[in-house]
Amino acid sequence: MTGMTVRPYWELRFDAEGDVDTRQRDRLTEQVAQQRITDLVVFAHGWNNDRATATALYEHFFAPFPGLLGEAEAVRLGYAGVIWPSMRFTDEAVPAFPPTAAAEAEPGLDEGTRAALEAVFPGRGQMVARLAQLLAERPEQDSALDEFTVLVRGLARVPEGSGAAVYAPDVDGDEVPAMLEEGPAYCELFATALAGAEERGSGLLGGGLGGLWDGARELLRQTTYYAMKRRAGTVGRHGLGPVLGEVAAARPGTRIHLVGHSFGGRLVSYALGGLPGSTSVASLTLLQGAFSHYAFAERLPHATDRGGALRADRGRVRGPLVSCHSRHDSALGVLYPLASQAARDDAALLGGGDARWGAMGHSGIQAVAGCARLDLAEALKGPFPEDGCVSVDVSSVVRHGGPPAGAHSDICHEELARVVLAAGRIAGR
Repeated sequence: MTGMTVRPYWELRFDAEGDVDTRQRDRLTEQVAQQRITDLVVFAHGWNNDRATATALYEHFFAPFPGLLGEAEAVRLGYAGVIWPSMRFTDEAVPAFPPTAAAEAEPGLDEGTRAALEAVFPGRGQMVARLAQLLAERPEQDSALDEFTVLVRGLARVPEGSGAAVYAPDVDGDEVPAMLEEGPAYCELFATALAGAEERGSGLLGGGLGGLWDGARELLRQTTYYAMKRRAGTVGRHGLGPVLGEVAAARPGTRIHLVGHSFGGRLVSYALGGLPGSTSVASLTLLQGAFSHYAFAERLPHATDRGGALRADRGRVRGPLVSCHSRHDSALGVLYPLASQAARDDAALLGGGDARWGAMGHSGIQAVAGCARLDLAEALKGPFPEDGCVSVDVSSVVRHGGPPAGAHSDICHEELARVVLAAGRIAGR
């Protein structure tokens, strides 16, 4: 592929229902077998506006791999990038990418964000236009904020029984987030969270509805990301999992290594349950995974009669199941818990919130017996655990990024490439 610095590289494009581009699938399965690929690293992006942004991420992340492998003659490494319909708001800067990758913050919605919303929510262009108008005008009437929250709720609505609805839960008994039912209240919560601890009590929200429109924009952002999170489960279970089964059938000796960033981490995790028969993968590495840290738990600490939605799929990973997490990820440390809670809790803004709503990429895998917990230096020094769940604190390198996401997308580091190689035991690393 033009511009991709690693070879061989394949692309797998999926639609919102998990249907794959069959020509790309067939090319991958045939060429992996023809080229006798020993190890295939499959990476799924999180929020990205388009294919160009996703492939730029893959190029940056994969770039160190050839140098790290050196002259490992026994390894024939292949790379695959998953392209699926997700998005990010273009005012979010992405570390290691040119500044032009993000738009200047605007009162309304910039053209890039509007286009992305219309692309991932087809047929809802009028709804997006009205949301943009309200954000630009920021009316002082309560009714305008009520209208905005109703429109946001409609944007995220999916048919009952659809894949997006079925694969929405991270844990048994997951409820619809309160932000979708109590939108106006969440505009205030999000505005306060964005302002930061030093702003609390300063009168930020006391001057009418003006300040609340900052929270309204964040409500739209988080509702959009909730929709992407649900979609990731569908694409993983119905799309990527079966495709990987075909790759494994075409060349049983190929070891498959899954890597996912943000919601892409949820996508590759849900792909485990979509693997046919006894198919398994050699390793799975989550980079700032944007889903519950209890997703793999046998029992929830706060409800021992329930467990993580993906607990039965851990056995599909022959090697380690790794969660890389960073305390500098404000998207997952501050905003994700607010967006995930099932009932409004203003206290979540104080003292770190409620662990029930914690994210994998902020605190690692939780409530899994025997889960190894390492810092990055320990993980790279080795030996790396051969199997089981592993949480690696990567705060020492995943630390850069501005508001509102913080370091959430700061993942293009050689150290993280080394974690993937170590977890997969590629070339003995």
